[in-house]
Parts: sequence; C-alpha cells; structure tokens
Amino acid sequence: MPDERIPGKLIGAIVAVGSLAFIGILTETVMTVLFPQLMREFNVDTATVQWITTIYLLVVAATMPLSSYLNRRFKHRTLFLAAVALAVLGSLIMIVGHAFPVILIARVIQGMGSGVATPLMINIILEQSPKSKVGRLMGVGSLVITVAPAIGPTVGGAVSSILPWRAIFVIVIPIILLVSLPVGLKCVEQHRPTEEARLNSLQFVSIVLALCGLVMFLNQAGVAVSAAVSGGSATVSAVFAGVSLIVGLGALLFFGWSSKRSFSPLIRLGWLRDPMVLLHLIAYMLLPIVGIGFGYVITNVAQLSLGTSAFLSGALVLPGALIGAFFAPVGGMLYDRFGPVRPILGAFFAAICGPILLLVFSMRLTPVTLAGFYFIFGFGYSLGFSNIMTNALRNIAPQFMPDGNAVFNTCLQFGGAAGTALFSTILSVAQAGAGEEGSTTFRHATAVGGSWTFATMIGIVAIAICCLIAAFRIGAKRNSRL
Repeated sequence: MPDERIPGKLIGAIVAVGSLAFIGILTETVMTVLFPQLMREFNVDTATVQWITTIYLLVVAATMPLSSYLNRRFKHRTLFLAAVALAVLGSLIMIVGHAFPVILIARVIQGMGSGVATPLMINIILEQSPKSKVGRLMGVGSLVITVAPAIGPTVGGAVSSILPWRAIFVIVIPIILLVSLPVGLKCVEQHRPTEEARLNSLQFVSIVLALCGLVMFLNQAGVAVSAAVSGGSATVSAVFAGVSLIVGLGALLFFGWSSKRSFSPLIRLGWLRDPMVLLHLIAYMLLPIVGIGFGYVITNVAQLSLGTSAFLSGALVLPGALIGAFFAPVGGMLYDRFGPVRPILGAFFAAICGPILLLVFSMRLTPVTLAGFYFIFGFGYSLGFSNIMTNALRNIAPQFMPDGNAVFNTCLQFGGAAGTALFSTILSVAQAGAGEEGSTTFRHATAVGGSWTFATMIGIVAIAICCLIAAFRIGAKRNSRL
C-alpha cells in the first residue's frame, strides 16, 4: 500500500502560500468598508473611490491567466518569493502613500501578488497531495477563497473603529515576513521539472483586454442604469459600457482563436472541449457571483435598510464565514469518501435555502435573521464549492492541470467582480428617487432592492445546480460504457 499520509512540508507550503493569498483577498474586501473614510481623506467621489477595488480585481484577473506559463517556466519557490515581495511592497506603499494615484499603484502591485499566490497554492495542492487526500486539501485551500472575502467587512469595520485604516497594512507586513516567508522557505518544494515555456505576448494582451473590457462593461453598465433610473445623464456611461463590451468580447474571441493555432499558447484550452468539464467551469464562475457578492449585499442591506452601524453590518457575515472555515475541509473529506455527486449537489441544495429564506422574509428582516439565513448559505457554499474545481481538474490530463487551474481561478475572480457590479446596480435602481439616505422611504426601497437581489441569487444558484446535474449525468453515462 502506498503511503497516503499528508507530508508535513506540504502542509507548511499550503500555510505559507495560502496566507499570502488570504491576506491579498482579505485586503480586497476590507477596503470596501473604508470607502466613506477614503472619500473624505482623498477628496474623491463614489465613482472614483470604487477604483481602489476595481483596479485590484482587474489586475488579479489579468495575472491569473499567466499562472499556467509561470508554473511551467519557474520554480515554485521563485514564484513564492515574488508573491512575498509584491505583497510587502504594495503594503508599504499603502502605508506611506498620501495621494490617491499612489494608492492605486499600491493596489496594482498587491493585485499582482495575489494573482501569483492563489493559483500557486492550488498548483502545489494538485501536484503534491496524495490522491486520497486531494479533496480535503483542496477544501483547506478553499478557505482562502471563501473565508477571506467574507470576514473582510468585519475586519475593516473593527480596525477602522479603533485605529487609522493604514494600520491594516502595518499589521499584515509582520505576518508576511515572520510567518509566511520563513515557513515558505523551509517547506515550498519543487516536485516537477520546469519547462522552456515561452510567453505569448499577443495572447496575454488579448486576455487582459478581454477581462478589463468585460469588467469595465459591468461597472459602467451599472453606472448607466443607475443614472437613467435616477433621472441623470447616462449617455457617456452607456457608450463606454458598449465599447468595453465590444472590446472585451472581441479580445476574448481572438484569444480563443489564436490559442487553437499557436504552437505554445499562453493557456492550452483543448480540455474545454469536454462538456462535463465545461459545465463544471460554468458553475464555478456563476457561484462566486453570489458567494462573493453576498458580502456587499449583507453589509449594505444591514446599514441602509436596517440602520445598523458599519461595524455591526460587517459582523453579520462573520458567522457564515466561520462556518465556512470549518466545513470547507469537511466537504473535501466527503468528496474523498463518497465521490463528487452527493457532496456537491447536497451542499448546494442546502445553500440555495439561504437566499430563498431571505427572499421570503426580505421585507421583515432583522439583523439576526439576515445573519442566520446567510449562515445557511455559507454552510452549503463552503461545503461544496472547492469540490467543483477538484472534480473538474481530476477529469483532465495531468499535463493540462496548470491550464485548468489558471482558467478556473480567472473565472472565480471575474465572477466575484460581476457579483458586486450586478448587485450594486440592482440596489441602486431600487433606491433611485427614494429620498435621502436614512429616510423611511429610502430604507423601504433598499429592502425592496434586497428582495430583487435575493431572487437573482436564487436564479444564479439554480442555474449552477442544473449545470452540475448535467455534468454528472454525462459522467455517469461514460462510466456505464466502461
């Protein structure tokens, strides 16, 4: 019998690289709670301050497609040290920067660090885990993806209530240098040889244009819709949204076309011809729209409809985040023991109950019920989400796993950005013309927007479940022929 124990150095490597990715994703969501304070400090409006998050997401999404090339070309330790350097440099600039453009530069650097660290963690797990332990270790890795954005608002609200906002970055630098760096230097190992892979610059530019165009389309479409509903001028935003969509889709089509004809493509896409894997990918992109977007919805509905403080609204997502911290590895253990079908479908049938209950009680929510129903969603989501990627990558050839990892992580980031843009637009449309913030009519309008949002969430999760059911049916038919 082969030794199926989890090596201690593998655990250390996951902790070292995962902590970098965790810090990167955490600071992404921490900043959203700080927007009012940042607007006052830098004298910028709402549309401008949003770029602190938008530009970070764009850079992360643009860096993710490089992960396949980086994984083939460079050693894991080299990539780890690059991620450490980028994380520390970005945090230092955030601490000393006193001009808004400088803060944006820092967010670009931090986004590059997260874009390197997150897929590196997944590649290490997939390459070095014992086969019988892949599910549970992917569940551990999923903690980074699911818990960090969930507790970000809580951390941001807590820190900003007692310390200057820059203290967040003062705190993370010692964690990186005293925990992540030494553990990584000792534990990150190379188990597969590097290759003489070449960077296809034209394809990289095209995928960056595609991601930036699509994210900007979502952002500007939301601005245009909100302006139109409130009676303002939406022409500029609508034109910008249309141009961004054309550029994004055109660049994406070019990327796919050139990848088929390239001798050394940036990302090899042949494995996407398998409909079972493709259906997994669609579900994996749809679910973060709800999973990551929930943090925005909960905090805004709590403050603008229920009248809670920023700190309390951030704390409402904490129970769901903590349950995610516990059950993501449990979901992986269930996958290792029972296979993919029951653990994944059972988890998301449980998860969809959360937004269903939120919709039913949307006009009479309290902070307790808001947190409680989100807790139900967080339980199911954390139990099943990482298993989708695990099962998909198990069904492609090992040499294509870095490519699959790059595509899945890129779709995850895009889904998260799409969720925030979609749900903020829905709430803005509902609030348009409802009076001043804090008034009874404005609170009622926010509650109505919340009900629309929860209905949208139900539809998105239902589509994802249907994709997974179809994928499992394809897999069952294949197995029956063997």
